Amino acid sequence: MAQANTAPIKWAQRSDSLYITIALPDVKDENIQLEDGTLNFTGTSNSKPYTVAIEFFKPVSSEESTYKVLPRSVQMHVVKKDQEDEFWPRLLKDKAKEKNQVKIDWDRYVDEDEEEEEGGFDMSAMEGGMGMGGAGMGGAGGGMPPGMDMEALMKQMGGMGGLGGAGPGAGMGDMSAMMGGGMPSDPADDLGGDNDSDDDSDDDLPDLEDA
Repeated sequence: MAQANTAPIKWAQRSDSLYITIALPDVKDENIQLEDGTLNFTGTSNSKPYTVAIEFFKPVSSEESTYKVLPRSVQMHVVKKDQEDEFWPRLLKDKAKEKNQVKIDWDRYVDEDEEEEEGGFDMSAMEGGMGMGGAGMGGAGGGMPPGMDMEALMKQMGGMGGLGGAGPGAGMGDMSAMMGGGMPSDPADDLGGDNDSDDDSDDDLPDLEDA
């Protein structure tokens, strides 16, 4: 059996959590064990075995953390045990190991003094993630939007129905009234004899000129 390679890791943080990415595509047969102080991962990518075995700089909350296997990586949202803690100076307790194995995820990185302005992590990629925190978030995320969408849809349909029934009907009615009321005999006169209407108009012109 081939010796497992060490998987590359990217990370970013906020004061309350970490976002860890194992940068391997098409991961299969993954086994992820997250404990309050350590993360252990094994899996295959392109038929090659990979492993991760790290000890965090400080404790984390495994029960609140989630992970998801994506086509290009395995992503994890790891919640810090002490959520009021300041930014960690590094991800791992072992500084030498971090230097060789861990890189900063610049796409998600923010300075500590910019966190309030930038906000938390974009969690859209973690929807449906595994873990207790993920199930809770999925339930809340999956429960409320459909209800809200349903209500909005019904209101929209009701509004469209009202507008659709009244708008075109009223418009046609108004147009009919305007056409029928403003020129009640003209359409019949036009159909019955155009010469009469032309004669009338010709007669009117001299009268106006005489006046």
